[in-house]
Amino acid sequence: MTHFYLIPFPDNCPHPEIEITGQIERFNQQLSITFQLTGEIEKIAIAPADPNPSRRNELWQTSCFEFFLGLKGSPKYWEFNLSPAGHWNIYRFDDYREGMAEELAFQSLPFLVKVQPDSLTLSLDLNLEGIICPTQDLEVGITTVIQSKINDLISEQNSITYWALNHVGKEADFHQRKSFILNL
Repeated sequence: MTHFYLIPFPDNCPHPEIEITGQIERFNQQLSITFQLTGEIEKIAIAPADPNPSRRNELWQTSCFEFFLGLKGSPKYWEFNLSPAGHWNIYRFDDYREGMAEELAFQSLPFLVKVQPDSLTLSLDLNLEGIICPTQDLEVGITTVIQSKINDLISEQNSITYWALNHVGKEADFHQRKSFILNL
């Protein structure tokens, strides 16, 4: 099991006092990841649980937990988006931001979200069998988009902050392969 700690993109945008930590583990074809957000979550825009979660696009436009799986030695990778509301999507890429398509090997992506007054936990157990062979090494990037509540900020344009294991570019860009720093 590998523990992680996300840091905000260093652009000095105001954001609530929070920490985003978690753990990820791969055992054969099973991947388990848990995000733990603690702190001033009352200042974060968190979509309420939807009784009918579904595949949706553009989840990163509001608070969204994400991770990226890249094949070691290959430019191919996947982007997983998980909304606190239960909505999800998985995109497949042939190379850096090229060939984007919804990954159809998954018809659902059930994960658990638990919201408490000072924390949010999101957990996913996933079988990778449909996209990755058991012997394939993975390079992983873990990220989160946090949207603060507008009334807690000076302006609407500063309502989104970007969190990752590391930031390698001049702009927040989760697709940078150099930011896939965990090996599974």
